[in-house]
Amino acid sequence: MTSGDGAPQPYESAVDRAVREAAERGAFDDLPGRGKPLPHLEDTSEDWWLRGYLDREGISRELLLPPSVQLRKELDRLPATLDALRTEAEVRAHVREVNRRVVEHLRFPSGPRVPVHRVDVDEAVAGWAARRAPATPEPPGTADAPADPPRRRWWPWRRR
Repeated sequence: MTSGDGAPQPYESAVDRAVREAAERGAFDDLPGRGKPLPHLEDTSEDWWLRGYLDREGISRELLLPPSVQLRKELDRLPATLDALRTEAEVRAHVREVNRRVVEHLRFPSGPRVPVHRVDVDEAVAGWAARRAPATPEPPGTADAPADPPRRRWWPWRRR
């Protein structure tokens, strides 16, 4: 392409021309964030966009971990998870479900080898009940009561 004076002009696509004309009209002057830095420039890792997406959508980053690591983390957090449950039946059902997934992982392992083990249902329920039980206060008057008098031995009486 050449202009009217014969000097060659660079090629401008239809999209480039539409953007240039919109900028000349002032269509981009009132955009939100104008003049502010781009948010991901301080993060130089190659998956900055993925972390930003997960944070925006409220998705846990643990979903990106291999299944064996996810299972191990769940086993580590099991007491806190059980504390949120209300009944013993719910606790037993949750522990059975975790044990089912542990057995499935042991049969068909995937991902890195991470030590996982089944949880004893009765021990988990006992721990849950112990953590839920309120601390029993000391009965009134027991701290102030005098100790029993020392007992007299029987053998000094025998010598007489």
